[in-house]
Amino acid sequence: MTLINPSDSLERQNEKLLKIVDALMSRVEYGTAQSNAAYAQFERAALLEKRVRERTLELESTLELLHDSNSELAKAHAETEAARRNLADAIEAVSEGFALFDPEDVLVMCNSRFCRDFKDLSPLLSPGLPFSDYVRHIGKSAYLALPEDETPASWAARRIRRHMDRHVMFNVELSGDRWLQVSEHRTSNGGTVVLQTDVTDIMRIERQERARLKDKQTRVIRATLDHLNQGVCVFDENAQLVGWNHKISQLLSVPVRRLVIGASFGGLLDRLGDDVQFSRGIDLEGFRNWALVKGARAPISFEVRRGGMTLQIFGRGMPDQGFVISCTDVTAEREAAQKLYELNEILEQRVMERTLELEDALSAAERANASKSRFVAAASHDLLQPLSAAKLFISSLSDKATDPDDMAVLSKAETALTGAEQIIDALLDISKLESDGLRFDVRRFSLREILAPLRDEMTIHAVRKGLELTVVDSNLVVESDPAYMRRIVRNLISNAIRYTATGRVLVGVRRNGGSARIEVWDTGPGIAEENQNTIFEEFKRLDTKASANEGLGLGLAIVERACARLGHPLGLWSEVDQGSCFMVNVPVASEADPARPKSARMTLPIGLEQSGLIVLLVENDPQLRRAISILVESWGVNVIEAEDAASALDLLTDLQIRPDALLLDYQLGPGMSGIELYSAVQDSLGPIPCAIISADRSTDLRQTCKSMGLELLLKPLDRHKLGHMLHTAAQAITL
Repeated sequence: MTLINPSDSLERQNEKLLKIVDALMSRVEYGTAQSNAAYAQFERAALLEKRVRERTLELESTLELLHDSNSELAKAHAETEAARRNLADAIEAVSEGFALFDPEDVLVMCNSRFCRDFKDLSPLLSPGLPFSDYVRHIGKSAYLALPEDETPASWAARRIRRHMDRHVMFNVELSGDRWLQVSEHRTSNGGTVVLQTDVTDIMRIERQERARLKDKQTRVIRATLDHLNQGVCVFDENAQLVGWNHKISQLLSVPVRRLVIGASFGGLLDRLGDDVQFSRGIDLEGFRNWALVKGARAPISFEVRRGGMTLQIFGRGMPDQGFVISCTDVTAEREAAQKLYELNEILEQRVMERTLELEDALSAAERANASKSRFVAAASHDLLQPLSAAKLFISSLSDKATDPDDMAVLSKAETALTGAEQIIDALLDISKLESDGLRFDVRRFSLREILAPLRDEMTIHAVRKGLELTVVDSNLVVESDPAYMRRIVRNLISNAIRYTATGRVLVGVRRNGGSARIEVWDTGPGIAEENQNTIFEEFKRLDTKASANEGLGLGLAIVERACARLGHPLGLWSEVDQGSCFMVNVPVASEADPARPKSARMTLPIGLEQSGLIVLLVENDPQLRRAISILVESWGVNVIEAEDAASALDLLTDLQIRPDALLLDYQLGPGMSGIELYSAVQDSLGPIPCAIISADRSTDLRQTCKSMGLELLLKPLDRHKLGHMLHTAAQAITL
């Protein structure tokens, strides 16, 4: 229990304590006599006075502290009021309307310019106004100019959505053609500062400038349209006329008084005369439908005819859903085009006649070329027949001759026949390279595959002439036909050896970008510049003293045609008395294709006489047939001869035997070919080892023999290949 109320002020508490002390003192001094404890009461009063005095001192100290605190508080309050007045004065001095909302979107303060143009909102602007109420009142204000398609509620909802953005800035149109720019900025504590700037003058100046520019642009466009050689008219999104030039009136014969701003497209279209005829896939209604369609329009182009004029109409849509139409007089162009068409018809007729003449001439040339190729092939075949027989006769004599003089004569005869064979092979090569049906076996291979064998082969020829042949090995991988590349390089080396009297021949390979350049150098007499093109022609040799055994001048012609067909550039460097260098560029490949299995080495048959082998030989050339028979019989093989397919079938029927092997000429004259004869024998006697003998080196025959499992022996016959074929047949019998 306390004697005073703690909620009283210090002055009031002190007043109460003083009254209490006076009452206690009076009671001590004037107490009744019956108390017998006056002294004790006095002591208590003295003690109470002491405590009161102490309490009084404490109260006085507290009052001093409170007084100091009140002074500081009053000072701080005065400073706060001064700062608030300064802030209010500063905000009031701002030329824009200013308002501050706290993080709870409640209005804290604003200046007198805030919402000054919204006079019906001024009484509601006081601290504590929620932002949503502020926006709602703005939307309902009579001083806000809303678009026709927007309500106060929708405007307020859109304004609240914009308030969610961190930075907001937009223009608001007011009544009386006034404009406010409103911007919002977030404070550091999450509040919002709203600024309202009067931009009426700026908007009016901008509008005037835009109108001025638009008027200037209109005049420029008008002047441009009037200077065009085309008629032009522009329509807005409602298909109403907004611009045109005088040319359109002249071209379409539309009265100028009808061309006014706001004229409808349909009305102008109806004014066209009946003499206007639409062409090129569109009519009047199609044009109308294109112009009146809502939305984007695809470009349209067509022509109309009016009187003697041809007009080209072009229409294109514009971004504002309007469209522009241009009209061009193309009468002169169409007349010129018609004349050009008629002239082209005449020229085409002449070209066709000339083409037919050229085709006849080309056909005649092709027939002559084909006839030449057939003649070369046939002549080669006819030449190879006796040549093959002669070589076989000589081979038979060589096996029996023991006298050295006889063997030397036979060797020279075989050399002469080999030279004739090389000439015939060259003629066949030329014929093949000029044929359109030639196919190459292009693959990736190492140059070592052709350089190493050529070094072994050609070194003998070089040594015979006393020349030094050096072939630098190369492991480069190229992409070409290895057989033709070997023939090309062989011809170049052979040519270098033939025309080099003393010195050396060097063969090497250099990298040349993405290709390998094969070079054949010699120390021969060289080739004059005027003759460097002549040497690649057929039957052209600069050494007129060379004999026919040294060739007919076809080697370089074969090289030039083979390189052209393979796409390998062929080059030549040469100086008289200095030597020559022939160069062939071949594409370099990354790696070689898998190596193809090599055929077994051909060896002479051994021990065929003990095999009892029976061979059916069908050959229509008597000399070749007799030569083959003599050679094969010298090996101990029994031979049954026939001239043609019919005789062979009759002979097999009469003898009632099954031969162990067949040697069939491919061209047996009228009737069956060698392959057809083999099929007939196989049907009656079953599979029998068979070799087709032919001078035909075509790819088709090779593929046919390969598919049927037949061996192809080319004329002139190689005795080693023939012996190997018979040896294989003999081994099949023993097995």
